[in-house]
Amino acid sequence: MIIKNMFSKPIDRDIKGVIKVGQGDDENVKQELEEYVVTRELQKHFADFFASYKKGIVGNTDKMGVWISGFFGSGKSHFLKILSYLLENRVVDGKTAIDYFVEDKKIKDEVVLGDMKLAANTSADVILFNIDSKSGMADTQNNKEAILSVFLKVFNQHLGFYGANPHLADLERTLTEEGKYEEFKSAFLSIRGKEWIDSRHQFRFIQDYVCKALVQIEYMSMEAAKNTCESFTNPYNMDISTFAKMVSDYIKKKGNNHHVIFLVDEIGQYIGEKTDLMLNLQTVAEDLGTECKGKAWIIVTSQQDIDSITKTRGNDFSKIQGRFDTRLSLSSANVDEVIHKRILEKTETGNQTLALLYDDKDTIIKNLIIFNDGIEKKLYSDRENFSDVYPFIPYQFNLLGDVLTSIRTHGASGKHLAEGERSMLALFKESAMRVMAKNEGALVPFNMFYDALEQFLDHSHKGVIIRAYDNEYLNPNKLEDCFEVNVLKTLFMIKYVKEITPNLENITSLMVSDIDDDRIALKDKVEQALMRLCRQTLVQKNGELYVFLTDEEQEINREIEALSVEAYELTGKTAELIFDGLYDDKKYRYSAFNGRYTFGFNQIVDDRPYKGNQNYGIFLKVLTPNFTDAQMNETTLRMMSGQSKCVIVALPDDKAFINEIRSALKIEKYLRPNSNNMNSKYEQIKEAKRVEMRERNANARIFLEEAMKQAAIYVNGDKVQIAAKDISSRINDALGKLISTVFHKLSYIDTAMNESHIRAVLKGTNNAQLSLDGQVQTPNRLALNDVLDFVSMNTQRHAKTSLKSIMERFTKAPYGFIEDDVEWLVAKLFKEGDLAFFVNNDAVTLLNKSEDEVYRYLSRKEFLEKLLTEKREKANDKQKKAVRDVMKELFNITPMSEEDDAILKSFMQYADRLKNDLEKLEIHYKNEQSYPGKQVVKNGKAFMMDLLAIKYSAEFFNIVTDKQDVLLDFAEDYEPIKAFFHGDQIEIWNHSLKLMKIYDDSKTFIVNSEIEDVVTAIKAIMAKAKPYSEIRKIPELLERYTNLYNDMLTQMEEPITTAIEEARLRVMQELEGKECRSILSNKIAERFAEIKKKAETCNSVATLQNIKVEADALKVRLLNEIAVEEAKIIAAKQPVTPPKITTSGEEVITPPPAPKAKIQKTISIKSINSESTWRIETEEDVERYVEVLKQKLKQSVKDDTILNIEF
Repeated sequence: MIIKNMFSKPIDRDIKGVIKVGQGDDENVKQELEEYVVTRELQKHFADFFASYKKGIVGNTDKMGVWISGFFGSGKSHFLKILSYLLENRVVDGKTAIDYFVEDKKIKDEVVLGDMKLAANTSADVILFNIDSKSGMADTQNNKEAILSVFLKVFNQHLGFYGANPHLADLERTLTEEGKYEEFKSAFLSIRGKEWIDSRHQFRFIQDYVCKALVQIEYMSMEAAKNTCESFTNPYNMDISTFAKMVSDYIKKKGNNHHVIFLVDEIGQYIGEKTDLMLNLQTVAEDLGTECKGKAWIIVTSQQDIDSITKTRGNDFSKIQGRFDTRLSLSSANVDEVIHKRILEKTETGNQTLALLYDDKDTIIKNLIIFNDGIEKKLYSDRENFSDVYPFIPYQFNLLGDVLTSIRTHGASGKHLAEGERSMLALFKESAMRVMAKNEGALVPFNMFYDALEQFLDHSHKGVIIRAYDNEYLNPNKLEDCFEVNVLKTLFMIKYVKEITPNLENITSLMVSDIDDDRIALKDKVEQALMRLCRQTLVQKNGELYVFLTDEEQEINREIEALSVEAYELTGKTAELIFDGLYDDKKYRYSAFNGRYTFGFNQIVDDRPYKGNQNYGIFLKVLTPNFTDAQMNETTLRMMSGQSKCVIVALPDDKAFINEIRSALKIEKYLRPNSNNMNSKYEQIKEAKRVEMRERNANARIFLEEAMKQAAIYVNGDKVQIAAKDISSRINDALGKLISTVFHKLSYIDTAMNESHIRAVLKGTNNAQLSLDGQVQTPNRLALNDVLDFVSMNTQRHAKTSLKSIMERFTKAPYGFIEDDVEWLVAKLFKEGDLAFFVNNDAVTLLNKSEDEVYRYLSRKEFLEKLLTEKREKANDKQKKAVRDVMKELFNITPMSEEDDAILKSFMQYADRLKNDLEKLEIHYKNEQSYPGKQVVKNGKAFMMDLLAIKYSAEFFNIVTDKQDVLLDFAEDYEPIKAFFHGDQIEIWNHSLKLMKIYDDSKTFIVNSEIEDVVTAIKAIMAKAKPYSEIRKIPELLERYTNLYNDMLTQMEEPITTAIEEARLRVMQELEGKECRSILSNKIAERFAEIKKKAETCNSVATLQNIKVEADALKVRLLNEIAVEEAKIIAAKQPVTPPKITTSGEEVITPPPAPKAKIQKTISIKSINSESTWRIETEEDVERYVEVLKQKLKQSVKDDTILNIEF
């Protein structure tokens, strides 16, 4: 059956692909209304739209916006135009638009149909326009008010005014409102001779005629008319709220629930990324909604839905979302259904024929069309689906939509396609027409869609196809249906489509043109065509992918191929892919101790180091097919691996990865910023080249990975057989074999040590282990021996060995120890006394440094060169015994350790403690010189300080051995001194000192032989150098002394207390009868009570004698106080006589006061007679003493004083 006869409607009938907004002739409108397919999706959209629109008819609403979205070619513009017909209630061929829908039963729901009829019967101005075509030069997208300008223009045009000049439109509107417009047009015609409507676009040149016409109709004066016309040249300003009110006023004037509807096609494309235009649309919609309350509507189309647009702008577009509350989205399913019903619907015979064909060829079809890129592509699901879409294949519907979008997005389309003149419907119709003369079984290959698109494509793409037809190599017979060119067409269409991978399998499926095609033969034919296309540089192969090349891309490819790549560049990139991707381990991890040991290796490709500063002991060499040494056979490779401590990886002779790397490097060179080809028109192609460069690098990695898996590996002079296939395992196995040979003394470490073990060694914790036979075994003994031997050898040469030197020796072959190992080994030898440490020429021991400080020297990088070691000699048994004996006697301890430093440290700790104790005793001697043992303490402190100043253990043991007797003597002398100060003896001594001081102060007044004998005995004991054994006698002597002294003190106290009482009675006698008695009596009593108590509690004879004199002095002082106080009281009682005044005012002189009373003063006779004893032998002696006393008394006599002398 011929395909043409299968369709229910002629496939070759005239159908407009897209009826553009603005094309509204009745013939086209009738066909649109008759053939318009209301799909299942559109049923819902019609229902939603008219339900929303109804709200503005039966009431008020501010949700008066409709946003129609859909991909390119989805039919959204057609849907918009159908809505305009329905809202306008367009009459075509005697029927209204709604009649076509009713008669064809396009709408299934009667409620929806009722809403549509209500809308059709509501008067409305329907303004349908493509916003891009309606925007003039002044309304460009750079104008923030462009949306408003276009809306104003189309509104004015719809009302018959001149939309291109809003000033002129305002004049026309004003004339119309005042009933002058028709009169003005007639006047203009009579003056100008031409119709106003035909002339107004030339306003700048006809202003005089306009002015005359305005004057003629008596609308304004000539001057006013000229001013008005001149003002029309100024920029026009109108805010959105004024426009909204203009529309509202128009609606109100029309009355009868009139509506104004703006239907705007492709507003999304017009706005693009312009935020200002989006804000402008938002404000227009907001003000129209507020002002017109649902009587003015805005219906727009856009490829993007409103949510995705507003979310990407970063501003608050919540208001526009609120206004455009009705949102309708057309999907690909809608397009598919339209195509099925309008062009692919079959007759009953056609359906039967195709169903039987599918039943017969089902398996063949499934094996014929195969896609292998992992992206879903629909194929025939059953016989009904086969019949519905035949002669097409289901995947073509979605793929063609992707092609249209990608061509438009990447600028491959010309102006007409960009404006939407090609619809999916037209492409499928024209492609079907190309096979309509064939019999059942023929299919539309994907390349046929190109022919329907060709006239709308950009020349840079279309020209490649045209020249391919004329290419002698590709099309020697000048065939119109050239297979190679058809493959090229297919590659062009899928060039920018991400949903399909252009590999051989997929291209073969796209080229299927008949159910009976042999896929194997077709695949071979496609592959041969692709090879020829590649040779002609029309197509480029990237790995497994084939890419169509435009003229510009071909030109760039030729420039890229002309670039050169040096061998070292290929090697460098190969090394990068290997060592930063395929095998990116920088160190080999040795299996012992859970990967404790890692070994760096030099990375080499074709004898070129991958990176600088590689200084490891082993090598990993990769040899590529580019390695130029002709003698590089297996014997040579074995020899190389055995002599140079390296693993050799010899890649097979396959340069696929090298070719990919070379191509990628050429592209990279071309794309560098200093490239000469930086014309802006090539930027898109260059971006594609960047993608290609990444793809070629990825291909190179894949090919190189396979080569690494197949490579031969040589190590230690042998070609190794490694079962593993993954690259890391193969190389790691080989490196393990190499390291076992190169670092053969690594096994000397039998126990892994870390920081905690090093610190434990320094603190003396035992790291010894028990062997199987129960013997104590030192860990890592072989390694300890080698380190000690190394340092000993340098010591024999009188050279110290730095920690850095030890590290460098034992971290390299044949050892390979890590730093923790070396630090522990050195610490262990130091702790055992085998090594001596020096920092800055100062000895470091555990005596002068803490364990933490020593660990710091071992572990910090700053001390690697500063910490020096040498082998040292240990103390002998005699020296250790001498030290132990001294410590036992001096410190009362015996060191447990046998290590020199441990003994030294212990001794120094106790010596320092003893020095501190001796210094504390010296404080006692500073306070009291008479304490015994002062020189012993002083000498002992000097001994300790001398010992503490020792830095080296050898010196320490020598000195202690030499001074053993002296130190033991000191220990013997120090023991009783320590007992003296820490027991009761010092208290007895202090008490004795106190009593002896009292005795010494009073001994002049003591005449008692018993007391003197006791004191002599006490002082004799205290004067001895070593009185310790006799101090026990002192308490008894002190008791005897105290008793005798107290008895003597009691005897001397009685006459003194009697004298105190007599003095008190004398003072109280004097006070008796005096005015001042009440004032002084208590004070006098208290003073004598104090001195009496002092006498009764006094324990010193000298002090007691002084109290007697003190009592006599107190008596005299108090007698004088009584006299003075009494005189004050008497003086205060004398009356004051005021002066007398005469009648004449003169003052009468008062008589002088009575003579002033004399002062009473009491003195002791001792103050006059300083001699305490008179010696009289003759009368002359009496006379002499009396005369002296007489003269002193006369000297004491004063006119105003009466002396009272107390004897």
